[in-house]
Amino acid sequence: MNVQAEKEKMLTWKKHSPDEVGFFEVVKPLKDDCTAVHMFRLNLKAGNTFSYNSKELEMNFALISGKCEVKTDAFDETLNQFDSFYVPGNTQMEMKAVEDVVFYIGGAVCEGYGKTFMRRFDPNLPLGEIRQIHGSGAGERHVFFTLNPELPASRLLCGLTWSNDGGWTSWPPHQHEKDLEEVYCYFDMPAPHFGYQISYLEAGKIEDGVTHVVQSGDFCMAPRGYHPTVASPGTKNAYFWVLAAFSHESRRYDLAIPDPIYSQNK
Repeated sequence: MNVQAEKEKMLTWKKHSPDEVGFFEVVKPLKDDCTAVHMFRLNLKAGNTFSYNSKELEMNFALISGKCEVKTDAFDETLNQFDSFYVPGNTQMEMKAVEDVVFYIGGAVCEGYGKTFMRRFDPNLPLGEIRQIHGSGAGERHVFFTLNPELPASRLLCGLTWSNDGGWTSWPPHQHEKDLEEVYCYFDMPAPHFGYQISYLEAGKIEDGVTHVVQSGDFCMAPRGYHPTVASPGTKNAYFWVLAAFSHESRRYDLAIPDPIYSQNK
């Protein structure tokens, strides 16, 4: 492996999503260093409307901020912060911003699976399929699935994660490069708050990786290798994560391979 060449590729894995009004494809397969995952951001001012058809993609929309009326073939509802919805391919959506809104949106090729649904964010749900706590100690994090593996979909798995104050997520480090790509999309981390996302390719070779400073609006890809993150003191790393499988058969949440060098350091 050419370490320097790989580092140069990894440096391109962080992208800052646009803040201005509009609909933007932030991460695009083949244009970026990925092959399966699409990432979008939608920004609307209060009163703005937006119409969209998902066409060849299944999509999971997470409302990062604001309030928005959303109408699809399956529901007509007002969404609040951290509510989300999923649509399979060729689904028409109509939206009207009640307040200024930001959506982060994951997409992948639709293979004919999945049905449109909306999910309310409820941090008080009992632990189970949707709300989970992963890790322990400094690596404990809180996870809320917006699209959990128990629901039918083609390739996507998505959710929201919060670290503890100054804590780690994705610890111990893991990779799933044979089966899935991932993107972490950060929010609620305005300056001076920040975190680090570390990317490295070979088990135990963290010194051959790169470190990205991450804040609100940053989208950081993990198409290969290990990708632990850590928050600065006084900060909770908060991000919408999107896993896109290379096939419907590998749309699974149990395929992560931990780095054996760090797996005992939980």
